Amino acid sequence: QVQLVESGGGLVQAGGSLRLSCAASERTFSRYAMGWFRQAPGKERDFVAAISSSSGSTYYTDSVKGRFTISRDNAKNTVDLQMNSLKPEDTAVYYCAAGRYAGIVLAATAYSTWGQGTQVTVSS
Repeated sequence: QVQLVESGGGLVQAGGSLRLSCAASERTFSRYAMGWFRQAPGKERDFVAAISSSSGSTYYTDSVKGRFTISRDNAKNTVDLQMNSLKPEDTAVYYCAAGRYAGIVLAATAYSTWGQGTQVTVSS
């Protein structure tokens, strides 16, 4: 089973940028869609962005459209989330997840493997 390790979180001021990276342990990574989710304290885990197995399709939740960009490098088994114009409401633990299918799905239940999470804190 593929294992995922996130990196790149931290503390940033509002308006700043961070780049999250997720490294997968297996080559089978390239077969599946990948997603990023986030969970703020006291809230449910929410969908942020997803990318299909071939990078042909991407999808974003409305609140991050135009600010976040998801990308993947199947040769390196990595998926990144570039986050620009960060807002305090983006503060959360961000999780990388491997989907069960090649195409994009939004539901967390469609993702079979999760990373340990990385904290993103945006100060006002």
